[in-house]
Amino acid sequence: MKALLFTFAYALHSVAATSLPVHSDSDESVQATCSSSTFTKVLPQGASIEKVATVPQNGQYGEGAADLNYPYNPTGLPALCAVTVKVVSSNESSYRFGLFLPSSSQWTGRLLAIGNGGFGGGINWLDMGPGTHLGFATVSTDTGHNSATADVTWALNNEDTKSDWGWRAMHGSVQLAKTLTQAYYGASIKYSYYSGCSTGGRQGLKEIQTSPDTFDGALIGAAAWYTSHLNNYVVQLGMYNLPVTDPKHIPLALFSVLGAEVIRQCDGVDGVADGIVSSPELCNFDYTPIRCKGSASSNCLTDAQIVTAKKIYNDWYSSVDGRWLANGLTYSSEDQWSLYLNGTAPHAFGVEYVQNFLLNDPNWDWRTFNESLVTFAEQHDPGNPTADQVNISPFKNRGGKIIMYHGQSDGVVPTRISETYYNRTIDYFGSLQSTQDFFRLFLIPGMQHCALTTVGAPWNIGATFQPTTMATNLWSVPGFQDKQHDALLALVDWVENGNAVKQIVATSWNSLINPNSGVHAQRPLCPWPQKAKYSGAGSVNDAKNWACA
Repeated sequence: MKALLFTFAYALHSVAATSLPVHSDSDESVQATCSSSTFTKVLPQGASIEKVATVPQNGQYGEGAADLNYPYNPTGLPALCAVTVKVVSSNESSYRFGLFLPSSSQWTGRLLAIGNGGFGGGINWLDMGPGTHLGFATVSTDTGHNSATADVTWALNNEDTKSDWGWRAMHGSVQLAKTLTQAYYGASIKYSYYSGCSTGGRQGLKEIQTSPDTFDGALIGAAAWYTSHLNNYVVQLGMYNLPVTDPKHIPLALFSVLGAEVIRQCDGVDGVADGIVSSPELCNFDYTPIRCKGSASSNCLTDAQIVTAKKIYNDWYSSVDGRWLANGLTYSSEDQWSLYLNGTAPHAFGVEYVQNFLLNDPNWDWRTFNESLVTFAEQHDPGNPTADQVNISPFKNRGGKIIMYHGQSDGVVPTRISETYYNRTIDYFGSLQSTQDFFRLFLIPGMQHCALTTVGAPWNIGATFQPTTMATNLWSVPGFQDKQHDALLALVDWVENGNAVKQIVATSWNSLINPNSGVHAQRPLCPWPQKAKYSGAGSVNDAKNWACA
């Protein structure tokens, strides 16, 4: 599930202009082998080359507005070969994938698969771009269709394409991309990596669970792994605040009132008043200061609205047997509540999931929703996307490593859902230490869904969506392209050199998406359950004044 933050981010800045292509020696090495004949000889039956193109140094590539979920092309690319492949997945379905292949002199022997967002289709060319600057061959699938992130109409009565979205397109694309990459370079791939957030996080976990030999390392962000529960929860969440005529309804204007009070009460519970809620689980929030003393107004919540707010924050449990169904949203997520809680109906991520994915009934009325649909989804799980398996021993045993991260101000995929998966994994492996030997969770205070912040919190760790949310030609962490600041490079070091990731320094800038504005703050992120602790001296915006403890 991907928030609409990327559309928002692009509206904040002009997409970076692409400079004129510059010819280089690496251009020539790409041109020598970048042709259909290099790839067709190794294609299996049912796969075909759609396009092969040489991209010059400082060029751009993609499908532009025709790529509905990723309408912006990456710019400022290194010289590379771009390949588009179509694969027939059944009599009724097919998927496509894109492959960026840097020049032989720039390739490091590594492959990087990039995840998708929401229910959207389309090849994620934009987020394939950053990895090429680091010497990766990069691949992304269209998941078997082309649509915007919240459009699920493509799934109606289309079981094969549901499977493509759920797991098959990612798995097949990466496997064939490995074959094409090795044919192109005439050499074996040394290491394979994955990076994705939201739906992309789910895709990565699913591949680790079902095909543990696909990746050596995976960077998993805000994973929407519990498809059967999470999308039903989106309906339930919306219904908490509906109908809009009900006294319990919290209007949009009051989200900021509630959010400001959360900051006031919860900011300091970690011992530092910095405007960032770093320990929401420790906040014993009191509604009294914003409870209306009389009639409803624009700066207070009525008792009925407070009941609604509590439901939004609390986990969802079955009213029938009391079993846990989903995690609620965290304190400090209020700035993203407008996505799920500001309409006259629950969001399409939930409603269209039930209509087009789960029931194949476009006339299903969300007002009839009840929790029995969770059980139905568990039993049927159309497309098999749910990634809830915690026995990932085969991945661990072959030396695989996982960095999982999640913003603590995420209002799209609840932060605690990552904690739920991680705790279940610890329970399976028997201890925190045995889990941390190969799998570490990093929570990012103040970060929203996959990227960005509204409180100046350090949020950028070079993960998927993060550099390209700022500009189409950026990659890694601008100005800090090293393993101390870039989670992907930290993962590479862990996989290839055995250096377990003890911290990742996150970065924010004075202007939200303009790294040229100067660094606003940096802070270490720590492997859960450790947290960054302030030394008590020096600027709170300087990473050296914090340590994991």
